[in-house]
Amino acid sequence: MLSAPDVASVLGISRAGAYELVRSDGFPSLRIGSRIVVPKENFIDWINASTSA
Repeated sequence: MLSAPDVASVLGISRAGAYELVRSDGFPSLRIGSRIVVPKENFIDWINASTSA
């Protein structure tokens, strides 16, 4: 599982940008309690789909 700051680091964007992204439709994020997490496999699939489109 990745956190929003992890997503920011991988994509080279700000933390605020990562939180906006993980809340957007079509992004593979989950809310667990108060935490927003991204399953690593789903994130990789999302990157591959985004770069091949």
